[in-house]
Amino acid sequence: MSDKKTAVVGMSGGVDSSVAAYLLKQQGYEVIGVTMQIWQEKDGVTAEREGGCCGISAVDDARRVAEVIGIPYYVMNFRDIFREKVMDYFSAEYLKGRTPNPCIACNRYVKWEALLRKSIAIGADMIATGHYARIRKLENGRLAIAGSATEAKDQTYALYGLTQEQLAHTILPIGDYDKPTVRKIAEEAGLPVAHKHDSQEICFIPDDDYASFVEKDTGVHLPEGNFVTKDGRILGRHRGIIHYTVGQRRGLGLPMGERVFVTQIRPETNEVVIGGAEDVCTDTVRADHLTFMGIPDLPFGHPERFIGKIRYNHRGAACTAERTGDDEITCVFDSPVRAPAPGQALVLYRDGWVAGGGIIK
Repeated sequence: MSDKKTAVVGMSGGVDSSVAAYLLKQQGYEVIGVTMQIWQEKDGVTAEREGGCCGISAVDDARRVAEVIGIPYYVMNFRDIFREKVMDYFSAEYLKGRTPNPCIACNRYVKWEALLRKSIAIGADMIATGHYARIRKLENGRLAIAGSATEAKDQTYALYGLTQEQLAHTILPIGDYDKPTVRKIAEEAGLPVAHKHDSQEICFIPDDDYASFVEKDTGVHLPEGNFVTKDGRILGRHRGIIHYTVGQRRGLGLPMGERVFVTQIRPETNEVVIGGAEDVCTDTVRADHLTFMGIPDLPFGHPERFIGKIRYNHRGAACTAERTGDDEITCVFDSPVRAPAPGQALVLYRDGWVAGGGIIK
């Protein structure tokens, strides 16, 4: 009986997950390639057209890579869990005037929770992905996601919700490399996706038209309403709240003669609040739906210093966070941050590793 550890690699058909599988095979793991079937349409033509990170074209690419590497490859059905935890969540949040991050939900509930459960069930020891991040064992004994070797491709923000158990069964093989090196490894290994372009859009909205997707997905058509100032003065008419997000400047259609931004969305009154640059910045951000990673908790009465990120491409800023409710933290930044959008994640870092985070209120 082999004493090799078995790793299930989530293969999206892209170069990053392909190289992750290749590296693990080179390191002596028994590697199994898996693509998660998440597309909702049952006919192949629609799924092929939509593509995405787990569409039919991705399956074809991943299968060809698996053949080159010499590993078994399977497609596993995650359609129902993806619908519930990602797509339904995404639409519900937009109807509430919030700006969700579906990749965070997908990572937590689909790529890790569901895939890990199935992988353990078939006898695997670990799961692996092509994320640019590393896992660090801290002095306090906890595991934490830490930055990759390249800031240009750091993906720690979207992984803040992973649990200690999930991290204990996770390998992130490409966290020590930058993108050009990953492509070079793929090229030298003869992988057919070495120069495949990265997917930028949300996988189930390839045309980036979020509003049309939400209306089609829910059957709800949100009516027009008023653009207003924070004191209630009407400025014009908007197309429906799902067309806007906090911090948005373009596409408002308001002849104001100066740069203005969305500062708040009020679904209860169907209003979109407009203000100047000073109105879109704040030094105080609250978050709930808390999860902790590198620290076990943030107890009442013990404010702590962190670097906080309020969106994926935010560089992070120094802040003090403290518990202000059973499921709430309040984060005060040293300097105001621009446009923290309800529904996005507030992720707290310390010394380059993820301490924890929550969803911005």
